Amino acid sequence: MGAVTTFPQGRAWTVADLEQFPENDGNRYELIDGVLVVSPSPAVRHQIVSAQLHLLLAANCPVDLRVLAAPTDVVLADDTVVVPDLIVARRSDFTSKILPVAPLLAVEILSPSNRLFELNIKHDRYRRAGVRSYWIVDPDRPSLTAWALNKDNYRQIAEVSGEQSFTAADPYEVTITPNALLD
Repeated sequence: MGAVTTFPQGRAWTVADLEQFPENDGNRYELIDGVLVVSPSPAVRHQIVSAQLHLLLAANCPVDLRVLAAPTDVVLADDTVVVPDLIVARRSDFTSKILPVAPLLAVEILSPSNRLFELNIKHDRYRRAGVRSYWIVDPDRPSLTAWALNKDNYRQIAEVSGEQSFTAADPYEVTITPNALLD
């Protein structure tokens, strides 16, 4: 018989509770302010966009930074663990298992099941945690929307679709063309 997972009752979920879940079971487990969010594995189109964007970001990444694709747990607080589709962070900020601080860039790729969650709840949680740059890629449009942290609020700095391009300056210079992410 395998290990028994106990669920918190009458209190918010914590990082310690999340650590009891099995790895590689096909689900993505996240905590947002103590609330457990479970997402299924992404579809093929989502994975194609993620892989193409990962290659593009990695090819331009400075040596002191690292680009990682999901699943990588990003611990923003004791009650908040997110799993962005892609992150860019300082190499020195990673532990052997997690990123215990806000990344410089968090990228989320929309799926039909996560659209409102990514555009609202995670957007706000990344802002509160101090994630400097937040991008959302919509493979169905295809499009990219980018925000930059300005003091305590996000300011939209780009919204491009199809063959339009966006050249990011932060965390480093890279040019993204949404249609090219589907090749």
